[in-house]
Amino acid sequence: MISLTISAILPSLRPPPCKDGNSCKEADTGQLAILYVSLLLTALGSGGIRPCVVSFGADQFDENDPEQKTTTWKFFNWYYFSMGASILVANTVIVYIQDNIGWGVGLGIPAAAMFMSIVVFVFGYPLYRKLEPAGSPYTRLVQVCVAAYRKRKVVAGDGDDGRMLYENEELDAPISIGGRLVHSHNLKFLDKAAIVTDDDNPKAPNPWRLNTVHRVEELKSLLRMGPIWSAGILLITASAQQSTFSLHQANSMDRHLTRRFQIPAASMSVFTQTSMLSTILFYDRLLVPAARRITGLRRGISFLTRMAIGFAISVLATFAAGFVEVRRKRHGGAADPISVFWLAPQYCLHGAAEAFVSVGHLEFLYDQSPESMRSTATALFWLAISAGNYTSTLLVSLVHKYSAGKNGSNWLPDKNLDAGKLEYLYWLITLLQVLNLMYYLVCAKMYTLKPLQVRPAGDGREDSGDDGQLVQLSDRV
Repeated sequence: MISLTISAILPSLRPPPCKDGNSCKEADTGQLAILYVSLLLTALGSGGIRPCVVSFGADQFDENDPEQKTTTWKFFNWYYFSMGASILVANTVIVYIQDNIGWGVGLGIPAAAMFMSIVVFVFGYPLYRKLEPAGSPYTRLVQVCVAAYRKRKVVAGDGDDGRMLYENEELDAPISIGGRLVHSHNLKFLDKAAIVTDDDNPKAPNPWRLNTVHRVEELKSLLRMGPIWSAGILLITASAQQSTFSLHQANSMDRHLTRRFQIPAASMSVFTQTSMLSTILFYDRLLVPAARRITGLRRGISFLTRMAIGFAISVLATFAAGFVEVRRKRHGGAADPISVFWLAPQYCLHGAAEAFVSVGHLEFLYDQSPESMRSTATALFWLAISAGNYTSTLLVSLVHKYSAGKNGSNWLPDKNLDAGKLEYLYWLITLLQVLNLMYYLVCAKMYTLKPLQVRPAGDGREDSGDDGQLVQLSDRV
């Protein structure tokens, strides 16, 4: 942010202002290099902060305390609320400052805010609840895969003659502070990594040949999360149109609030952010207490149900967008434009869908991931956002290619939107989202929550069994 601010302030680090619409000097290689390095640093910084701050914030609450566990769920709502509020300020106040005062001030304010956040973080460090790292979780995942492959020919039986599954509480203690994962009966081929054979030494196990049930279940948990995670990609694909084709629509519509003042097309995203913030408030303050009385669940509804509601709202958003586009073209386009506020419902629906799906997605990834991989799991949330945007680009490219006519026309013309069939794209995305919703409902129905044996209150360790405990495969529930 500092380098971006400096590049906006110093004349030598940016091209001169355009004299008129046709006389603009391009940036030279050095100026572009500074800009791209600054943006790269911004991306690296965001990649380090975003996945870690969610899991670190949620780790401040003790899941074994029933009262704090409820607070943990609320944390995701208010984390996303804070992030949405900051985006709203950036899209309004900061953009106004950049356009009317200067880019140096407009970039300097968030740079100063980032500096203050570092100061607050460092001074608050002694107050935080910190979980010590306990080795690379990725190494453990690879070890489970290698051990399972090595023992692929070992037969796991049931009953008294069945093979034994290995458990070692002392070995797993640093990576299972909140509780141990117990054996589940799906993905059984991975169980072979925990089968004790005559070549294994349970007292001093080689992790490339023998792993505990907890470590096997870590890998199982991640694999079970995959289908639910992937369903979130298409939500981003649908909402990505707000910053592309919806802007083109807004530019061709009547954006006047008064005779002299027009709403900038990019400011329509205010409706999305405002709707998202309002939905989170409604969910946390009204819906959860009401649902709690009906379902008996402390969080009102499960995160899987919350995501399903969001997917359904997103279907309505793109479906309505198609009809608005039909009306926009029917009303005469640029000759007699309709009000830009016709776009407000689809923006608001996208915001409401985001409040349900995105927060539920974060909850799901944090709650169902292995304890030692929560930062990695929440990073999957941001990966889904990236994948959704790339999918949107791919979809638009395919539509360009396969909707092209002999005269070069297609659904999405580059210049004259009225000559295209943008509504067809919205309805295509709606169809894809309906299929995605059906896929999600099947995945959610078949999904098995991670089997966790919570440690009793006290010193955080269970006082039962030996260090190298063997558990019958048929006895695990």
